[in-house]
This record gives sequence, C-alpha cells and structure tokens, in this order.
Amino acid sequence: MNNDFKYYDRELSWLSFNYRVLEEAMDKSMPVYDRIKFLAIYYSNLDEFYRVRVASYRSLLTLADNQLEKLDYKPELILENINKEVIKQQDKFEHIFYNEILPDLAEKRIILLQDEALNEVQTDFLQSYFLQEILPDVLPVLLTKGDVLSFLQDNVIYLAVKLFKKKSKRKNNNSKLKPKVHKLPQYAIIKVPTHKLPRFIELPKSNGNNYIIFLEDIIRKQLKILFPGYLVDSSYCIKISRDAELPIEDEFKGNLVEKIRKGLKKRKTGLPARFLYDKTIPKDFLSLLKIAFNLSSKDLIPSFKYQNINDLWSFPNPVGTELETPMTPKLHHHELDKTPSILEAVREKEYMLHFPYHSYDYVIRFFNEAAIDPKVEEIKTTQYRLATNSAIVSSLISAAINGKKVTVFVEFKARFDEEANLNFADRMTEAGINVISSLPGLKVHAKAALVLRRALTKNGKRKGTAFLGTGNFNEKTAMIYADHGYFTSNDELIGEVESLFNYLENPSLKVKFNHFLVPKYNLRAEFKNKIEREINNVKEGKKGYILFKMNSLEDKKMINRLYEASMAGVKIDLIIRGICCLVPNMPFSENIKVVRIVDKYLEHARMYMFFNDGKNEMYISSADLMKRNLNRRVELMVPIYNEKIKNELLDILQIQLGDNTKARVLGQSVNTWTLLDQSGKKIRAQIGIYNYLDK
Repeated sequence: MNNDFKYYDRELSWLSFNYRVLEEAMDKSMPVYDRIKFLAIYYSNLDEFYRVRVASYRSLLTLADNQLEKLDYKPELILENINKEVIKQQDKFEHIFYNEILPDLAEKRIILLQDEALNEVQTDFLQSYFLQEILPDVLPVLLTKGDVLSFLQDNVIYLAVKLFKKKSKRKNNNSKLKPKVHKLPQYAIIKVPTHKLPRFIELPKSNGNNYIIFLEDIIRKQLKILFPGYLVDSSYCIKISRDAELPIEDEFKGNLVEKIRKGLKKRKTGLPARFLYDKTIPKDFLSLLKIAFNLSSKDLIPSFKYQNINDLWSFPNPVGTELETPMTPKLHHHELDKTPSILEAVREKEYMLHFPYHSYDYVIRFFNEAAIDPKVEEIKTTQYRLATNSAIVSSLISAAINGKKVTVFVEFKARFDEEANLNFADRMTEAGINVISSLPGLKVHAKAALVLRRALTKNGKRKGTAFLGTGNFNEKTAMIYADHGYFTSNDELIGEVESLFNYLENPSLKVKFNHFLVPKYNLRAEFKNKIEREINNVKEGKKGYILFKMNSLEDKKMINRLYEASMAGVKIDLIIRGICCLVPNMPFSENIKVVRIVDKYLEHARMYMFFNDGKNEMYISSADLMKRNLNRRVELMVPIYNEKIKNELLDILQIQLGDNTKARVLGQSVNTWTLLDQSGKKIRAQIGIYNYLDK
C-alpha cells in the first residue's frame, strides 16, 4: 500500500452527505412542503446514524485500555468530532425551521402555534381535545433528587417539567386568595403519547388562517390539569436514542432465529447512544435528569425545542397540493403493456426497468403470473426489506396454495426490519412456503427472483425467468428509490441464479460463478483484473476509463486500486450518494472525479462500468464498495450483455454526470462540494432521466 494515500473519515463523510440533505431544505426554489420533507429525512437519517454508528463507537469505550490500544483509531476522538459537526448542523436545522420554513408557512396562512396566546375558540378546542384524547394516555412521574429511575424508552418524546408545590391558601388583608409556593422546585416527566395520537393537531380555522400545533404543546398548555396543587414553572422536550445493534453473542451456535427474537426485546433497553435535550433547559435541571436516568456527560447532546422531527413527514397540508411538487406520473413500458404474459415476453427478450420512473406494477405482475401459471413449477426469491402489506408476499402465498414449490430466503438481520421480516416469514411458513432463514455471520443482500417452468430447454433443464435488481422487492420504496430491475431468461445467467439459491439452501455446497461477481467467490479478484486491464490499455496508448455509481465507497483495498489506476492515467468518474472515503484531486487521484446527487428520489442504484477498449463491460448490483458488502454479505453483480440495455444504462449515467443543478463535485475537503458550471443549459438529472425514458 502506498503510504501517501489518504482517506476521508467515514463518519464525517456520511455527515457531509446528510448536510447535503439539509441543504435541500434550504432551497427556496422548491415548494415549502418539499423542504419540510427534507428536514424530516435529515432528522431520520441522523437518528439512525446515532443508533447504529455512534452506538458502535460508544460500545468500544467500555474496552480495557490495552484493547483500545490495538485499534488504529481513537473512538473518543471520533465521537468528539461527530458531536462537534452535528451540533453545527443542528444550529443550521433550527435556523431553517424557525427563520425560513415557519415564515413561509405563515405567508401561506398556515400557522404553527407554539407560545402564542390562544383565542377563546382555540382554548376550548385544545382543552376538550386534551381531556378526551390525551389525558387517558399520560401519566406524570415525579422525580426525586438523587434517585435513579429505570430508563427512558427508546426514541420516545418526554416532557421534563419543573414545578413548585403550592402551600395551603391564606387570605391577605384584602381577603383575596394569594397562592404561596415552596422554595425548592420539584420535577416530573411525562411521556408524550405519539404512539397513539397524531404528532400534529389541526385547530379550527380562524380569519382565513389554518392553525396547527404539536401534540406536546397541547400538553404544555394543560399542565395545570396534570399537576393540581402545583405551580408549573417550565417544561422541556427530551428523548433518548438507544443502541440498535441486536445483542447476539454467537450467531454460529444454537437457533439464530430465536436469538434474533430475544435480541429484539433487549434492543428496547439498549445502552444510550445519545440523550437529546432542549438546549434552553437550566443546568441544574439537566444535571438532575443525568442522575435520574444514569447518563454520562458523553450521552448529552443539546438540541432545540422539539424532538423526533422526522414526524414532519406527516405535517398537515390544509391548503392543497400547490404547496408541494405533485407526483410525477409513472411511465409505462409499452412493450410489456401489450404482452398478455410477462413470463412469455421475457422468454423472447430482456427488459430493464428504471424505478421510480417506471411503474413497479410490472414486478407485481411478474409474481402474480408466476403464482397462477399452470406451467410454473417453482419460485425462488430473496427478501430483505418488504413493504408493510407486501403484494409480493401475497403472490408467493397464492403460489404455494396453488401447489407450486416456493422457496423464500428471508434476511432476518435487515436492521430495523427484523420484526417485520419474522412476521412475514411466519405467514409464509403457515402457507406452506419453504422459508430459509439468515445465514450465521452473513447478511443476504442480493435481490433475486427465479421462476422455473415445466417446458424443458435443450440441455434438459426447466426454462427459467429471473428478475434481478439493485433495490429491494418493496413496492412502497420503489416509488421514491431510484433503482434498476432486470428481466432475463438468458440460460447462462439463469444457471447462476440457480447456483445462488442452491448455496442459500445448502451453504456447505461449493458453487462456481462465471458471470456473476459475488463477494467471497470472485468479486475482488475480478475487480482487480478489470482495473489492471484498464491500466494496461493506457500503457498501450489506448483509452482507460472506469465509471461507477454506488451509495458508498469505503473499502480501502478498492480505493487503493482506483488510486493506482488514476496514477496510471485511467480516467475515473464516480457517482456516490453517501459515504466516500476516497480523496480526489490529489497527486494520486488527479484523474478521479466524485459526484453526489441528492434530489427528490433517493439515488439507490449501483452500477459498475469498465471501458474495456470500447466494449463497455457493465454490471448492475446490490453491492456498494464497503467492507461489509464485500466481506460479510451475499451480493450479486449482474453482467449486462444486451447492447441496447447497456447503452440505455450508460446514457442514464451520462445524464447524471452532466447534472449542474442537484449534483455536487467533491473537493479536497470532506465538506467541500461544489456545483458544476451553470453558465449553459441547466440539467437536473432526475428530470432528464424521466424525459429520456418517456419516449
């Protein structure tokens, strides 16, 4: 390894991506409800980051000094840098919310009530709502100084209340009642019941204005009802995020599924990843909360008045759709629309679909046809993250009821979807589906579905049709995630899909892949060979070019290969949405350009293209170039041999490289991202791709 090679810090790189999401909320050219949604996305991303990444560093702090010394990084320093950057970003978040979003809403006659005085109608409405809807689900808990309580629930909003107990009433000289209070304050916490009630409540319209209020602000305004005999002084929002890692000691021994079920219960009481508090809270009150919930100073992260701002996804829009960008009509694939059977059509020709531009109905139709086609004998598929009411699961269950052999590999270790996947697996098992559960030590992240029909090929095998994708089999996320899905009946590729499922059904089985690139089998070796081929082509005076698109680039071995190619003169374009640990514009990377696109749809597709002296070797994939994908996951990189489809994918990548509206180019700092030249025609890739496909 070249000791001069440099790498960006993974966590700071991710934070720079999330700041780019926050930048979209600053874009005043967008409708206000679009901007609000980007605030929600930013907050949701950050919350998961703390529950996963920060929690993992926090857990390292419990190691002994001699164990910490073996690490090639200092967890405490990383945490310090993360929190410093996050606090800066949260200040920007607060500025956008209060100084841009709320005034913009007010201009549209949408008022978010906070500390304003209420008129009589509003007062009566809120009191009635509180008594009828909220009061049955709130239970104040008084805190005693020095006491340690059990714990705060993960990701739940609480109100921390400061109050004074009233003394018995005494008459003064004017015979008027004058309340007296004890000098020492008392404290309480109240769980805000967002698990049962909407976060935002619409009030009666008044003078042409629409009024909305946070659920916790209704509680604030009615605290005197909750604390009779007390004078309420102040209240502050708090919440805790807990470690989301499942506590599974050994995946290789015992029943892994049962261990996951037990781990889900323990997750709710995981170690703190951060304790968020309203930064206006007095120090003595914060100190009391720290003791009461057994927190350390490292747990404490100042925030602004409200927590769980990802709930802004459900912020009411009483005015109408003119305040948000309308959904773009889904494109139809004219050939697939005309065919009576997708299975028959794919036997004759390959098809590539591009979501969310194309309708996901074709994928649903593929599974539905397989479920009822009398010639279909067997269906096999992987499932990682499913939609809440999955139409695909319904089709698979129908297929099993119709007597077809159905095998589904369900990845129970898909973080935050474990419980849903366990429930889906139970439903499918009850219907007679052969459900294969998680592999110890590995996550199955490949996106593959295979349908086998009775008609035999020349070599005596059943005819197969496959759908291979870059995204999950999830009709809900397919509306907002930009992915590619490939229908093929290429016999050589079908054979390798069968090999994949043979391996999943019997992990001790030795399988070979000649077309797919698969981690732990051939992916690293083949990437090395293909990059060296580009280098050799440059040495021979030919063009060397590499074009990759992915979510994240973190694996140092892969980065080093790209550095070496750049030093040899190979031109490299990288489209990376999230983490990028590669540093461009250095002597060892002067031929590398890194582009990030953040727009309406989440750029989720992975594509890898090697120029190969003009032959354009192209793969679509489920895999990013991260250590976890390349070392601890079952992934697929699928070759695209069809020239028409290959050129279509290349055209889409070129549109993205030309984006000078939503794209940013990475500089010599992890936080330095600049726009492309806007002096010419403005190009917004997601609109450009839609128009390109709409023909």
